[in-house]
Amino acid sequence: ASYGPNPICKGCLSCSKDNGCIRCQHKLFFFLRREGMRQYGECLHSCPSGYYGLRTPDMNRCSRCRIENCDSCFSRDFCTKCKTGFYSHRGRCFRGCPPGFAALEGLMECVEGCEVGQWSEWGTCSRNNKTCGFKWGLETRTRQIVKKPAKDTIPCPTIAESRRCKMAVRHCPGGKRRRPAKTKDKKKKKKNLMERAQKQHSIFLATDKTSQ
Repeated sequence: ASYGPNPICKGCLSCSKDNGCIRCQHKLFFFLRREGMRQYGECLHSCPSGYYGLRTPDMNRCSRCRIENCDSCFSRDFCTKCKTGFYSHRGRCFRGCPPGFAALEGLMECVEGCEVGQWSEWGTCSRNNKTCGFKWGLETRTRQIVKKPAKDTIPCPTIAESRRCKMAVRHCPGGKRRRPAKTKDKKKKKKNLMERAQKQHSIFLATDKTSQ
């Protein structure tokens, strides 16, 4: 039977004008559709998004997924596809993958990621393989890969990092002393020139007196 423009009684064993399908044919799923204050039954080959097919001896029904942010599910507590922007992991939906798991962006799934150990202590501050002779250097720490990812497309986190450090020993033992600053050299040179000029002036005055 058909009531109005839509065949709401398609696939029904029993149907009413106000409530639509009441009982479905074999293998079809009964779905109670709600539109505002009105609701009516439909008989479908597969359940819509957010529902899964529950088969019972009495009648097959579309039951709502109870998992948050799930688009389609296999059972009440196992999601097979999450809504856009969420990752699927063991039948649940997450904004980001749990610790120890990495995201496959194309499939929007969480898979076992790369596991790394704890960071080591910071190494000796050095520069150009020397631990002295400079004011600043670099120190490095590392960590080991404990478990490689199941898929090569998943990168491991960094296993080495460095930072700037101040050397404990500025001057190397037995090393050459640094040249004085240029400003000191200029002052010393100027002082020597003044002393030489004064000396020459004194000699000139003494010679001049003798000639007189």
